[in-house]
Amino acid sequence: MAYTPQINDSRPQGMDSTIILDPTLLRAAQRIYRTYCMLHPRNAKRPYGIAIHRKSYRGQLIFRHDPVLLPGECFVPTKQLEVEI
Repeated sequence: MAYTPQINDSRPQGMDSTIILDPTLLRAAQRIYRTYCMLHPRNAKRPYGIAIHRKSYRGQLIFRHDPVLLPGECFVPTKQLEVEI
Protein backbone atom coordinates (compact mmCIF):
# COMPACT_ATOMS: atom_id res chain seq x y z
CA MET A 1 0.00 0.00 0.00
CA ALA A 2 1.39 3.39 -0.95
CA TYR A 3 0.63 6.62 0.86
CA THR A 4 0.73 9.98 -0.83
CA PRO A 5 1.37 13.12 1.17
CA GLN A 6 -1.38 15.72 1.24
CA ILE A 7 -0.43 19.09 -0.14
CA ASN A 8 -1.83 21.96 1.88
CA ASP A 9 -2.48 25.20 0.06
CA SER A 10 -1.32 28.11 2.22
CA ARG A 11 -3.58 30.63 0.48
CA PRO A 12 -6.87 31.44 2.17
CA GLN A 13 -10.03 30.28 0.42
CA GLY A 14 -11.46 32.79 -2.05
CA MET A 15 -8.19 34.66 -2.58
CA ASP A 16 -7.53 35.24 -6.27
CA SER A 17 -4.04 35.65 -7.53
CA THR A 18 -3.49 37.66 -10.68
CA ILE A 19 -1.60 35.72 -13.29
CA ILE A 20 0.44 37.54 -15.90
CA LEU A 21 -0.62 36.26 -19.31
CA ASP A 22 0.64 36.56 -22.83
CA PRO A 23 -0.69 39.89 -24.22
CA THR A 24 -2.04 38.17 -27.35
CA LEU A 25 -3.87 35.64 -25.20
CA LEU A 26 -5.32 38.39 -23.06
CA ARG A 27 -6.51 40.36 -26.11
CA ALA A 28 -8.21 37.24 -27.51
CA ALA A 29 -9.97 36.67 -24.18
CA GLN A 30 -11.03 40.33 -24.06
CA ARG A 31 -12.47 40.06 -27.57
CA ILE A 32 -14.53 37.00 -26.58
CA TYR A 33 -15.77 38.75 -23.44
CA ARG A 34 -16.57 41.98 -25.31
CA THR A 35 -18.52 40.06 -27.95
CA TYR A 36 -20.55 38.33 -25.24
CA CYS A 37 -21.30 41.67 -23.54
CA MET A 38 -22.41 43.25 -26.84
CA LEU A 39 -24.66 40.33 -27.80
CA HIS A 40 -26.18 39.95 -24.32
CA PRO A 41 -26.33 43.46 -22.85
CA ARG A 42 -29.27 42.77 -20.53
CA ASN A 43 -28.26 39.30 -19.48
CA ALA A 44 -28.11 39.06 -15.69
CA LYS A 45 -25.76 36.08 -15.74
CA ARG A 46 -22.18 37.30 -15.55
CA PRO A 47 -19.39 34.83 -16.43
CA TYR A 48 -16.60 34.10 -13.96
CA GLY A 49 -14.04 34.11 -16.74
CA ILE A 50 -12.88 32.54 -19.95
CA ALA A 51 -11.11 29.27 -20.60
CA ILE A 52 -8.82 29.92 -23.55
CA HIS A 53 -6.41 27.67 -25.42
CA ARG A 54 -2.84 28.95 -25.38
CA LYS A 55 -2.02 28.11 -29.00
CA SER A 56 -5.27 28.40 -30.95
CA TYR A 57 -6.70 31.34 -28.90
CA ARG A 58 -10.14 29.72 -28.95
CA GLY A 59 -12.06 30.38 -25.80
CA GLN A 60 -15.27 29.64 -24.00
CA LEU A 61 -17.10 31.57 -21.31
CA ILE A 62 -17.12 29.89 -17.91
CA PHE A 63 -20.08 30.32 -15.55
CA ARG A 64 -18.82 28.08 -12.72
CA HIS A 65 -16.57 28.88 -9.75
CA ASP A 66 -14.23 25.93 -10.29
CA PRO A 67 -13.65 25.53 -14.03
CA VAL A 68 -12.38 22.28 -15.49
CA LEU A 69 -9.68 23.06 -18.03
CA LEU A 70 -8.47 20.92 -20.86
CA PRO A 71 -4.74 20.44 -21.50
CA GLY A 72 -3.34 23.58 -23.09
CA GLU A 73 -6.04 25.85 -21.70
CA CYS A 74 -5.73 28.57 -19.10
CA PHE A 75 -8.37 30.48 -17.15
CA VAL A 76 -8.67 34.25 -17.40
CA PRO A 77 -10.93 35.67 -14.67
CA THR A 78 -13.47 38.34 -15.54
CA LYS A 79 -11.86 40.75 -13.08
CA GLN A 80 -8.66 40.70 -15.11
CA LEU A 81 -10.57 41.22 -18.36
CA GLU A 82 -12.51 44.20 -17.06
CA VAL A 83 -9.37 45.88 -15.68
CA GLU A 84 -7.61 45.58 -19.01
CA ILE A 85 -10.57 46.81 -21.11
